[in-house]
Amino acid sequence: MSQDPSQQSAHGGPAGSTPEPATPDMNRTTGPVPVTPPPAGQHGQPGQPGRNDAWWQAPQASARPDQGGWSAPTWGQQTGQPHDTRTFPAAGPGYVPPNYQAPVGQHAGAPTGTAVLDRPKRSRTGVIVAGTTALALLAGFGGGYLGANLNSPSTSTAAATSSLNTTPASINVPAGNQSVQTVADAVLPSVVSIMATFPSGSGEGSGVVLSSDGQILTNAHVVKSATDIEVRFNDGTTAPAELVGIDASDDIAVIKVSGVSNLTPAKLGDSGNLKVGQDVVAIGSPLGLSATVTSGIVSALNRPVQTQSADTQDQQQWPGLQQQQQQPTQDTIINAVQTDAAINPGNSGGALVDMNGNVIGINSAIASLSASGSGESGNIGVGFAIPINQAKRIAQELIDNGKATRAVFGASVGDATGSNSSIPTGAKLGQITSGGGAEAAGLQAGDVVTKIGDVPVESAAALIAQVRSQAPGSTVAVTYERDGKSETANVTLGSAAAS
Repeated sequence: MSQDPSQQSAHGGPAGSTPEPATPDMNRTTGPVPVTPPPAGQHGQPGQPGRNDAWWQAPQASARPDQGGWSAPTWGQQTGQPHDTRTFPAAGPGYVPPNYQAPVGQHAGAPTGTAVLDRPKRSRTGVIVAGTTALALLAGFGGGYLGANLNSPSTSTAAATSSLNTTPASINVPAGNQSVQTVADAVLPSVVSIMATFPSGSGEGSGVVLSSDGQILTNAHVVKSATDIEVRFNDGTTAPAELVGIDASDDIAVIKVSGVSNLTPAKLGDSGNLKVGQDVVAIGSPLGLSATVTSGIVSALNRPVQTQSADTQDQQQWPGLQQQQQQPTQDTIINAVQTDAAINPGNSGGALVDMNGNVIGINSAIASLSASGSGESGNIGVGFAIPINQAKRIAQELIDNGKATRAVFGASVGDATGSNSSIPTGAKLGQITSGGGAEAAGLQAGDVVTKIGDVPVESAAALIAQVRSQAPGSTVAVTYERDGKSETANVTLGSAAAS
């Protein structure tokens, strides 16, 4: 990294004040963070909700569709090796050794060393990139960085009367902790496959039905730059769709299907009530296999994850479209829900659901064992979803206006480290934007933010993710250190156009 961390921007867009200095390029990886093979569990397959701490055993090669067509991967370490022993490949061009405090993400691809099912399309995915400092870029807090407004698309069919705050009456899941089968039966009609055509290829992702007349929520990387979009419903019928609006920096898009009615809208839950360890179900179209259901748990919350969106497959990968090689275009950082439910190429834009049938996240990225990003990666038990509270707010703005806004903090930010360590210990504020929320709250350059509300902030990435997950105009309690003393201030977040 050539940039002084104190000058890295960490906003959700411009605050309309003095522009910050231009920022150098990040050390971007073109592949996923290598990690050790995940412990096997019974999570990730319908009807097997229990856990098993035994290490993964290589399956027999199979070409059966119900077994995914997978042959045994080569992990590079013996079965039974302790999970905390991490092995990494030799660094290659653009590779940054991973920092597990703030993983950076890959949109899921086919796992290295696997025999992938024959399919006409390939999936767009996103990779976990390494380095907390890189996370601070392209997501600044309001110093005039990333200022492009997203104009309403000419194909927009936004309906101002649509509201995502109304609970659909069509989802019928009994109260309480239901079985995976019960949840799947209720939610499958509300999850669709999305086939997108691009100038250089085509791909398939997933989406969540928002309204009975065809509003569908998905990831931006599933439909961005698509020249043609087609939706396949759970009953096998298809219909064309058009883009309503897109927020590429938050990886959220809304499309509208033409000529349909009486669809089953998903029931959107409250991601603010999630607990680590609770059971969840992932539904989508991995590897082009529509209506696939897997199960797992919430592995972690408030995980700052950066993904580098790509318009082609082999440069970078998301768990969305299956598609062909393109160049990375824009980075996304999310305050992710981490899950061990199996997520693979084609899952992007699909639903992460609690055991009452509430959508609590939009599946977006996975960690990968591949070190180069060449080829696709697959599930290793570390997947990431955009919290539904954030996705729902952005989607409603896209439906109403064709564009979205984001919260801005009013300062640039970099990693703060201890005197004898390079490990981030907080987010150090750099340039303070005149008239912004940080200045109004009395924050100064050099202050080190250590907490937002009750959530620890251990890096610039974590602060970015927390601010990006808030609504513009909201007030957050910020704990920070100045001259060795811990203090607290209430910061009212500003608003800027999302890019």
